[in-house]
Amino acid sequence: MNTEMLYALRDVAGVPSHPVLFLILGVLTFALHILAVQVMLGASGLVIWGALSKDAYKRQLAQAMLGTAKIAVSVAVVLGVAPLLFVQVIYDPFWYTSNVLSATWVIGFIVILTVGYLLMYFFYAKNHHLATQKTVCPGSMILSLALMLVVGFIMHVLVVQMLSPDQWMQWYAPNGEIDASGRGLHAYNLWRFAFFISLSVLVIGSWLLAYRHYISHRTDVDSGYLQWLKGLAGALSLAGGILAIGFGIGWMLTLPESQASFGFSPWVWLAALMIALTAVMPKLMGNKVNAPLFGYGLFGLAAVALILVAVAREMLRWNILFGDFGYNALDYAVNMDWYSTLLFFGTFLIIGGTVLAYFLTVAWQAGQTDGVYTPSPAVTRLGNLSIILITLWIIHFFVLGLWVWLG
Repeated sequence: MNTEMLYALRDVAGVPSHPVLFLILGVLTFALHILAVQVMLGASGLVIWGALSKDAYKRQLAQAMLGTAKIAVSVAVVLGVAPLLFVQVIYDPFWYTSNVLSATWVIGFIVILTVGYLLMYFFYAKNHHLATQKTVCPGSMILSLALMLVVGFIMHVLVVQMLSPDQWMQWYAPNGEIDASGRGLHAYNLWRFAFFISLSVLVIGSWLLAYRHYISHRTDVDSGYLQWLKGLAGALSLAGGILAIGFGIGWMLTLPESQASFGFSPWVWLAALMIALTAVMPKLMGNKVNAPLFGYGLFGLAAVALILVAVAREMLRWNILFGDFGYNALDYAVNMDWYSTLLFFGTFLIIGGTVLAYFLTVAWQAGQTDGVYTPSPAVTRLGNLSIILITLWIIHFFVLGLWVWLG
């Protein structure tokens, strides 16, 4: 696949804003998406661990993490739309080709994700009181996590395939025989996949410290449980950091020969240092993790680590597609569309910010309240404003659609 052909596969309409904007937003939204994925994977693992145990603390944690896991799935799905769209905009020749080569799996992705999510809800419905009652049908949660890993592996394969345009024809027509079934998964790197999965151990360790501080103000929480959580969080963070760095080294050692030097780039070192810092910080802080700055801040540190990982990942993609195949995403033709650009940021910042502020406020105050939580008038007004903004956005969506259709 030569460079001219790759450029010919671009959308002739160009892009509605400068490609740099899509690159930056792609990195940031991917980092947020993968953060939610890591929380979901880590929480799901803790649910299974606790549900299969008779230990009271483990079962109490499993009940809490079950709620976290099911919410994290929905957050991961919503946040996953944005980076997917940004990749489609500036890397469309690569992404669409990879999807066509494995079309059956792309369609199956939705089915597998849906079944996995339903199994998690089934387990949740059967185990509302996991901390005090016998676990019902633990296999549903185990299968749910397994299917989530399959979904992640499918996405991993699609990303790896898009980085190998020199192999596309061989995959599409092996030995000169066209295979249009889309049933193949043609390329993968298990070190890379394991690296991103292992980050869930690091992230859930930081999440547990935030969860620990969140419930520490409640009068119905056992101090022994809080101390146990602290030790578990520190152990998970350290183990997750070691695993991630180990798998990351394996990933760098298995890069294409033309990219072998990337493992020594500043991007990789910076991401590795931040992962290591996140891993050891709970041990370094000691009892300071009881303070809000560190109790919640360590999860923020994990988020920063994932942003740096996302940056390194994007730089590697750039090095491969531009360095090996001559494809420059930054010279994509720009047909500036101010309306869609402003609409995106307005939706994200104004509507998304307001609704998120309401949800976080309610979640925070409810968790700090013993008994039944009643929102204050200010919180109620914020909720009403959120509903009004969403309603106006929906009306705008249909009005604009009708205007374009009828015009």
